[in-house]
Amino acid sequence: MNINQYLDSTYLKTATQANITEAATKQNVIDLVNEAIENNFKLAMIRPEFVAMAKNMVKESNSEVLIGTVIGFHEGTYTTNDKLSEAQKAINDNVDELDFVVNYNAFKEGKINLVKAEVYKGTKLALDNNKVAKWIIEIAALTNEEIIALTQLVRDVVLENFGEENAANVFVKSSTGFFKTEGGKPNGATFEAMELIVENAKPLPAKAAGGVRNYEDAVKMVEMGVTRIGTSSAKVITEGNTAKEGY
Repeated sequence: MNINQYLDSTYLKTATQANITEAATKQNVIDLVNEAIENNFKLAMIRPEFVAMAKNMVKESNSEVLIGTVIGFHEGTYTTNDKLSEAQKAINDNVDELDFVVNYNAFKEGKINLVKAEVYKGTKLALDNNKVAKWIIEIAALTNEEIIALTQLVRDVVLENFGEENAANVFVKSSTGFFKTEGGKPNGATFEAMELIVENAKPLPAKAAGGVRNYEDAVKMVEMGVTRIGTSSAKVITEGNTAKEGY
């Protein structure tokens, strides 16, 4: 299987998180985008402040690599208006795809209308501007029952408001990769959780983010019905090796 076109090659650490300089962070983003172009990955996923630069790099290379960014990252607790403002700026910078962190804490607290409203408004902004939207539900913070319910919520909001004809452009995505788990539990995609998402998101597509670190696992995810894989180990995966760490 040519796995490259399933991969969203990702670098989302801030300089502080990586304990490096701002200049080094920018260089890491440049290197990621160049690697995506050289290997024909589907997309490079970066923070909003680098979108304009990355789009220029892709244009100058005559590449078809897409540029995606994260919105409300990584806690998801931004107000809906703040998320929309962040998304609009990325749209103005010509981003291709918007990965919103859903307010999963509000969902867990039973604030269902708030969550439905942000999914509706964020999806509408994306679709109105011919962009792909992905909704990160943060599976490590949820029970299996909550994974099913939140996936179904996103699905239902999309189908009821935008129709099945737009379903292919709105994903349910597993994880940010930044959620702090306890006891060594995974904070990224697991096969068990992705099976739940794939089954309950249909006809919306599913993205497995974090935790996929080798070619075999990537292929297994695709065979399960996952259509995108977010990873900081894209090159390692395509080479058939296993990444020891990373998103």
